Amino acid sequence: MKSLPTRLSSRKAQSGFTLVEIAIVLVIIGLLLGGVLKGQELIENGRVKNAANDMNGISAAYNSYLDRYRKLPGDDGPIATLTARGGSWATAGITAGTNNGVVAITAAQTFTGAAVEGTAFFQHLRASGFITGNPGDVGANALPVNAWGGRLGVTNVAVQGRPAARLLTCLGSVPGKAAAALDVQLDDGQPNNGTLRATQGANNAAPGAAAAAYNEAQSYTICRDLG
Repeated sequence: MKSLPTRLSSRKAQSGFTLVEIAIVLVIIGLLLGGVLKGQELIENGRVKNAANDMNGISAAYNSYLDRYRKLPGDDGPIATLTARGGSWATAGITAGTNNGVVAITAAQTFTGAAVEGTAFFQHLRASGFITGNPGDVGANALPVNAWGGRLGVTNVAVQGRPAARLLTCLGSVPGKAAAALDVQLDDGQPNNGTLRATQGANNAAPGAAAAAYNEAQSYTICRDLG
């Protein structure tokens, strides 16, 4: 026959968590998960706000450039006129536009920096001090990186149901949920209406109709009238 201390020790070894202890653990886990999800939501909301600020900032810089130089950034030139301004304008790598009153960038060049005036657009805004960055960056490196790691570019062709010769600023690789939120913040929340339009695809500024509705499982290219 087991002694009393032995029986008590055996009973303690066999005891588990009480319902109260389990409930406390579940509450803690729930709070942790809720905190993680809330944190992710705050991060995504911050990205949407940053993207909106970027688009508004480029628009403000574009109009300020027009006011100061009476020329279009990207189209401004010739190079002798630019470098004569001194300061950042003398940075190696800066290119001039054709100075014909049109910023020529095809849809395919929107996010590649392959167009001379597409690269020059951001070089000129940086050299003039209206946006930050190195005015000597060329090609895709001249294009700002947006909040989701894609590029911010410009184009002036007929995309997303708009007529040609309309300068647009575009964001690539925008997640569907963020694209919808950005559209609500800057326009009317509809991808095929208003000043902000969207097409499915990470870097899809090709001519064609805008998407009919946002799908959270898709990535989008968003373009907005500049100016």
